[in-house]
Amino acid sequence: MANTYTWTISALDAYPTTPQPDCVFNAHWQCVATSDQTQTVNGQTVPYTARIYSTCNIVYNPNEQYIPYANLTQAEVLNWIYENGVDQTATQTALDGMIENQINPPVISPALPWSA
Repeated sequence: MANTYTWTISALDAYPTTPQPDCVFNAHWQCVATSDQTQTVNGQTVPYTARIYSTCNIVYNPNEQYIPYANLTQAEVLNWIYENGVDQTATQTALDGMIENQINPPVISPALPWSA
């Protein structure tokens, strides 16, 4: 099983004026894993997917160069979340487990033997 991972920033929370104009203090992020294995859903073949969504506090460091909000890039903010505690490997491992549990469920709920 080979999964691909897509990391994105979906929103940023910022202080309007202090300590810098529009200073980001929180990033909303998600990682989506897409499997190379597929399943049939409503007659269509689709890959297995799993998603983790969370937030990460961004600690302002006055010793680093301030980047104006309008100049931020997704790559820069992703680096911030990794530097502030989001573990890429652990996140991707968790997503792998979620997809594995979809493919090979550890628990199932079969129909009751007495129902029609």
